[in-house]
Amino acid sequence: MTDTLPAPGRLRSPLLRRDFALVWASSFVSDTGDWLLMIALPLFAFSVTGSALGASTVFLAELIPMLVLGSFLGVLVDRWDLRRTMIVANLLQGMLLLPLLFASADRLWIVYVVAAVEACLGAVVNPAKQALVPRLVGPEQLGTGNALMAVADNLARLIGSPLGGLVFALVGLPGVVIVDAASYLVSAVLVASSRPGVVGGREEGVELAARSRTSPRFFRQWLDGMSTIRRIRPLGAVAVITVLSQFAQGIFLVLFIVYVVQRLGAGDTEVGLLRGVQAIGGVVGGVLSGMLLRRFAPRTLVGWGYLVFGAISLVTWNLSGVTTAVWVYAGLFVAVGVPAVATMSGTITIVQRVTPPDALGRVIASVTTVGGAAQGAGLLVAGLLAERFDVVAILNGQAGVYLLCGVLGLALLGERPMVARRPARALQ
Repeated sequence: MTDTLPAPGRLRSPLLRRDFALVWASSFVSDTGDWLLMIALPLFAFSVTGSALGASTVFLAELIPMLVLGSFLGVLVDRWDLRRTMIVANLLQGMLLLPLLFASADRLWIVYVVAAVEACLGAVVNPAKQALVPRLVGPEQLGTGNALMAVADNLARLIGSPLGGLVFALVGLPGVVIVDAASYLVSAVLVASSRPGVVGGREEGVELAARSRTSPRFFRQWLDGMSTIRRIRPLGAVAVITVLSQFAQGIFLVLFIVYVVQRLGAGDTEVGLLRGVQAIGGVVGGVLSGMLLRRFAPRTLVGWGYLVFGAISLVTWNLSGVTTAVWVYAGLFVAVGVPAVATMSGTITIVQRVTPPDALGRVIASVTTVGGAAQGAGLLVAGLLAERFDVVAILNGQAGVYLLCGVLGLALLGERPMVARRPARALQ
């Protein structure tokens, strides 16, 4: 099997398809609002408690419900109409933000409850959006569609992160809540303006009605989603690679700050700058991934993407002996955003192509959940290792995990179902 796909004729961008453009715009608007809140909530918790623990608890409040409920919520995505699910979830996200208007130092529990609820609703929206993409574009443009969704995600991060800090500084948490709630309303309207996708000649709602009459019970359906990952080899490989890469990401989230402060002699501003500029590379990576997925199999982007990611990481962590100039590291973080998005675009394209359509929501949710658990483990391991070992040595090991992911991607993801234009096969 070759990794190079036949060069297709000139195709119109998926953004010129009305329905895809509406869902793309919806994703960009709601994700921008997400980043506003993601920045503002920890800032609010820190401002009223004066404690880093108060801020970190916000992240735990978002992470734990997703880990516990994420794979189960994916079953609901498969049982419901995808478009309606996104509309209702967006409206609920906007409405359930409003209790934050009453949050204060003595009512900080409101922040934690809202963060948890929003994380659960996000665990519904994201699989639904990813499962909807194959219904909005043709099979020959699936990779391009996923890459464009990655562009929207990174643009939202690039705009939403500084905007969240700015809005919080100017008008406080109530202003952030109002802006974010408005973003969810706009997102719901945009999705509502789109038409249901067509699969196999039938509209989504028609297919859903036919499927719901024979769908298994909830728990059995959840177990089937887990067994689907085990039975279809590429999905098992994707799960393994996701666990390893997210474990490495967890290590990075902790030790990146230590590295910047201790090795570069920088401060909070530089930490924020370096984390933010990666989104620039993410936007570029999304555009390049869409072009590459027209010519190469997704496993090529996944494998080589992780290899390049690991190589850039090794250069970054071992450069402090040569220079501590922040602008040099900013350039490296921009560069690493390109393979980061390439791996994500290739991975979701593989999942969409080899997973039966009626199991796509729960498979995506399950892979996301195990990845989140692995990231949590990485956070804990990083804290323990940092007490005994040099930070650069640990980060070199973290980069080595990315290199391993690249090797596994090239070795295990070369399956026939991933060839472009070949439809996903239903489970027997």
